[in-house]
Amino acid sequence: MDQAAIRKHISDTYPGVDVVIASPGDGSPEVAWGDSFFIYDPGRKLDANRKFPFATIVTKDYENFDIASDLNRPDVFRLNIGVSKQTYQSLFSEEAEDGHDFTALDRLLPHPVYGQNHWVCVLSPSEATFQALQPLLAEAYDIVVKRHSRPGRGDASWT
Repeated sequence: MDQAAIRKHISDTYPGVDVVIASPGDGSPEVAWGDSFFIYDPGRKLDANRKFPFATIVTKDYENFDIASDLNRPDVFRLNIGVSKQTYQSLFSEEAEDGHDFTALDRLLPHPVYGQNHWVCVLSPSEATFQALQPLLAEAYDIVVKRHSRPGRGDASWT
């Protein structure tokens, strides 16, 4: 799978999702340029500070912050997905978190920085691995849809 195929799949599968590829013109920090953010905003009216992705594609190391995956290798990117605490715990035991090779390709791993926030990741997933991730993507989408539909969230009728 390449990044374009993943972006297309997510935008075609999940209604109300904006796919934002960070660039100089959108006010994104330079370190994020080229990274993709999947944001649920069906009315296209969320304030910028309330747009939080349920999945991302990161294409490079963020020096001094997120370097464990060694994303600066040619053709390596990381798909990140935010899941529930229950799902995260069912995938990874807390005791085993320190033993992961965060540079391993095509393997489901806890996110090296945001694992404690229940994010999982895969470096350069194959098509088979990406298909296996579908329940996790669906869960991440469902979480953000439910969060968005709460009173005072994205729906202007609640504000």
